[in-house]
Parts: sequence; C-alpha cells; structure tokens
Amino acid sequence: MKQSNSRKPMDEREKLRKFRELDDAFAEALRELERPDSRLDIPTGPPVRPLEDQEPEMDEQARHQAFERQLAALMQDYALPAESVKDLLQTLQALGRIA
Repeated sequence: MKQSNSRKPMDEREKLRKFRELDDAFAEALRELERPDSRLDIPTGPPVRPLEDQEPEMDEQARHQAFERQLAALMQDYALPAESVKDLLQTLQALGRIA
C-alpha cells in the first residue's frame, strides 16, 4: 500500500525562510565554537552512523534500496527535483567527495 502525502511543495518564500533559519543557526554555531570561553553546548542530534553499521546483515541490494528510500524521502521533504540531486551528486563526484 502506498502512503499518500498531502503536503504540497514549498514555494520560493518558504524555501528562502528555511534557508535563512538554517544559515542563522549555522552562523550561531560557528560563533559559539570560536568563543574561547564557550561550553560547546551546541544542540546536536543522535550520532550519524553509516547504513552498514546500522544494518550489518544487509546485503548490497538491500543497502541500495534503503539508500534509495532515504534519498526519495529527503527529496520530498526539501521539494528537490531529481535533476537538482543529480547535479549535486555529479559535482560531489567531480570534487572527489564521493566515489
């Protein structure tokens, strides 16, 4: 059964607002790191582990399918078209960031 999602894609204003929030939070975190008296109380999420560590018994095909599902969910959350993601991956590959 396919799960339906009633969210509509973000408009440009909403994207810009979210980007500014993220940029402000990132700038604040950097300022916090640069302060010598900082306690480093920057909020963080749970540790990020590679899929291989999370599901060691998964075979290559299962890992690929899990990655595809995660990527599709992120693309939907951020209203990114496949072409934008493809361009990003090609750029990362060209820079040697991914194999």
